[in-house]
Amino acid sequence: MSTTGYFNFNMRTVVHCAPGAIIRLPALFEGLGAKRVVLLSDAGLKQAGIVDQVARVFEANSGGSVSLVGVFAEVAPDAACNTVNDALRYCRENAADAILALGGGSVLDAAKGVKYALHHNLTDIKEAIQAGIKLETWPKAQPMGIPHIAVPTTAGTGAEVTTGAVLYNEEAGIKGNLVVPFIEADIAVLDAQLTVGLPPHITAQTGMDAMTHALESLAIPHANHFTDAHALLAAQVIEKNLVKAVENGADIDARSSLLQSSTMACNAMVNAMGPMPVHNCSHAFGALYHIPHGEANGVLLPIVIDELRDFYRPNAARLAVGLNLHAVADADADAQLDAVVERLNQMLDETGQSRTFSRFAIDPSEIERIVMAIATDPVAAFMPINPQKIAAITARAIGV
Repeated sequence: MSTTGYFNFNMRTVVHCAPGAIIRLPALFEGLGAKRVVLLSDAGLKQAGIVDQVARVFEANSGGSVSLVGVFAEVAPDAACNTVNDALRYCRENAADAILALGGGSVLDAAKGVKYALHHNLTDIKEAIQAGIKLETWPKAQPMGIPHIAVPTTAGTGAEVTTGAVLYNEEAGIKGNLVVPFIEADIAVLDAQLTVGLPPHITAQTGMDAMTHALESLAIPHANHFTDAHALLAAQVIEKNLVKAVENGADIDARSSLLQSSTMACNAMVNAMGPMPVHNCSHAFGALYHIPHGEANGVLLPIVIDELRDFYRPNAARLAVGLNLHAVADADADAQLDAVVERLNQMLDETGQSRTFSRFAIDPSEIERIVMAIATDPVAAFMPINPQKIAAITARAIGV
């Protein structure tokens, strides 16, 4: 339940939102004082033509003061540290003074890692997350002076506006967290036209990722009215629009609504910042089996809520409102949680997603290893989950 105690709410990023908004990128960078921009992205967006589409915006502005001096389209899934380091070297080799991040959560987080490393003169981003989490606060953390614009191509992570980045440390085999003021983008450009070509399964998975951010925010014990405003509306809009976007990828209104909800949901989560048991579990599954983050969150969300009822029960009514389940407003908490779990499973079914990780063929003998990974994930520090409950969640998630 929300409190009225002391809290800090941050959303430094300025949001520009409209279909076709990428046309303003050169002017926006000029306003930030940039001269030499490097575009960071991934191979999939390069192959899909999205990278070239954005690059052409700069070519059409060739007479201006801002130039695109390079494109690094090799960011690996999960923002793997080695590719962050490769991107870092590429930026230095091209004397870049500004970063354009184009992609999903992995690219957006990788760009934050590059920005942090440039500012602190690092050559290996793993130095920053050796302990699993790097947490800095203002005023020790100060503006980095590197113009930075993020253009999300999925409506899932909301990483374009948050002060956190999740980076995969290949050597340690864990996802590390970088939580530092000013690593977020100065400007986020939400252009729904860039998401029209997303396959239905990616639309569905990223939508459930955003839903997880929204609902986890509502359940954090010290959420506040600011985070509630973003989380509640985000969840309600996703519930109404995700199926529409999956069934008709050209529905610009639904696509734009999901982009906005994704931004609001993640901003709510990082500002509430507390126990996030679904993310605790999904980080571990992602690190062990490279399950896409949105898919992991989608499968785990109803299972974790169902298994950890003692944690979710105080906020059951809020979760139900977030899913537009007004018919259970006067029901008891367990009935509300039943309705929440049922609706989330319905959304998985309606968007063609699995309720388990069956496609990854995870052997039941792996359960002990998974329990350990979840128990030692950095997010577990907010609220350690009972090992027996972790085992029950794991068994259901792998389809045992």
